[in-house]
Amino acid sequence: MTPEPTPTFTSAPGDELVFENDRIRVWAMNLEAEGGTYEFHEHHHDHLILWPTAGRAQGQDYGDDEWKVAQEAERGYAFFKTVGRGGPLPPHRLRNLEDHPVTHYIIELLQESPSEGPLPHETNGRGTTTRPHTTTRF
Repeated sequence: MTPEPTPTFTSAPGDELVFENDRIRVWAMNLEAEGGTYEFHEHHHDHLILWPTAGRAQGQDYGDDEWKVAQEAERGYAFFKTVGRGGPLPPHRLRNLEDHPVTHYIIELLQESPSEGPLPHETNGRGTTTRPHTTTRF
């Protein structure tokens, strides 16, 4: 019996590359109305996610049958994740729960992470996520 091939996932955390230099890369994730989805991807770099406008989304981790992660962003919601040198983070996908398109931005820090492994998320408190291990900073 031939084993199933290991799936590969994109390292692009968005569908539109907005800016890139040797220190940062900025992506837009544009989600269409009512269930628009950005498929499974992995994060390889520490990154900041910024929601310039309010929106609601659900996340699903690869291998889960259900969309277990809920995210509600107010205008200006900022969410920082340290991936660490041992990355990438487990693959996941995101879908829009709004009746209109939403866009948020992912700013990747391309230099080597100062952390060996992942750390809890940090936010500015302008939204919520059900993903565990969140710290609010102002």
